[in-house]
Amino acid sequence: MATVGTERRARRRRGGRRAGVLLAAALAAGLAAGCTSGGDGDDGRGARESPTATQDGAAPPALAVKIDNAPAARPQSGLDDADVVYVEQVEGGLSRLMAVYAARLPESVGPVRSARESDLELLRQFDEPLLAFSGAQSKLLPLIDEAPLTPVDPTSEADAFDRDPGRAAPHNLFLRPDRVLEDPPGEAALTTGFREGPAPSGGTPEEEVTVRFPAARFTFTWSDADGRWQVSMDGSPATTRDGDRLTAATVVVQDVTVRRSGFRDFLGNNTPYTETVGSGKATVLRDGRAHPASWSRPAAEDGTSLTTPDGDPVNVAPGPVWVLLTSGR
Repeated sequence: MATVGTERRARRRRGGRRAGVLLAAALAAGLAAGCTSGGDGDDGRGARESPTATQDGAAPPALAVKIDNAPAARPQSGLDDADVVYVEQVEGGLSRLMAVYAARLPESVGPVRSARESDLELLRQFDEPLLAFSGAQSKLLPLIDEAPLTPVDPTSEADAFDRDPGRAAPHNLFLRPDRVLEDPPGEAALTTGFREGPAPSGGTPEEEVTVRFPAARFTFTWSDADGRWQVSMDGSPATTRDGDRLTAATVVVQDVTVRRSGFRDFLGNNTPYTETVGSGKATVLRDGRAHPASWSRPAAEDGTSLTTPDGDPVNVAPGPVWVLLTSGR
């Protein structure tokens, strides 16, 4: 009889990741340099099973990547290719990003940073997704291993990560998605609950909307020329590494509960837990208008539905969706 661990490894092998061999137990000291004991480096668990190619033709899973959003991490790589970008609160009221890829894979994504407990609940909406992260605190690692996802970190997949010598650690770790997925998983893997379609009627014309976290802020400015919202972070335009503006076709500002968790960072600061299961108010920005909405996610396995005050669906526009998970604006 197969053990739980064996069954989980078998599910991960069916996840559609590329053929590979067992990799080194840990990166060299230079890879771990500059990482904090809060989880941005070698986790000390040693080598884990490398991903392998799909054996039974199952569709590959979505790829989620935890991305640094400290000023020293900007400009990031790969955000312009993400289907969905989640903005989460972390220690000190700062923000961190989780980019989800399904339709296409960028050449590079990062800087990659550490995972948080609330990531596990957020990712349950996807079918055995890949989670790329730089590490996690020791007490969280068992929860990551038990979660219905496939961890991809420098310990398990050393050759999937590179360090940018032009940046200071820990803001210099980048993922090469083509080294963990042969092909983009496709839109079928994007089980967020969001649906493309016509905009709802009504709404308020908006040229610019700012969303505030305790120690971070995001501004979305409507561009008729782009037909999208231009993204700014902490008062500065957000760009790709090539200097192009980051844009969003739809912005979902989702009012959630952010509470204390049972975890702390290496400085002793409590790690916030963002609750994404439940219901609440939301604002949906698309086509230069702001639409009041409600969000609902009854269970962790479900996607998030958006409805008008009258209960009609609120569709998203074709293109990138940014979701800001905030407890107040």
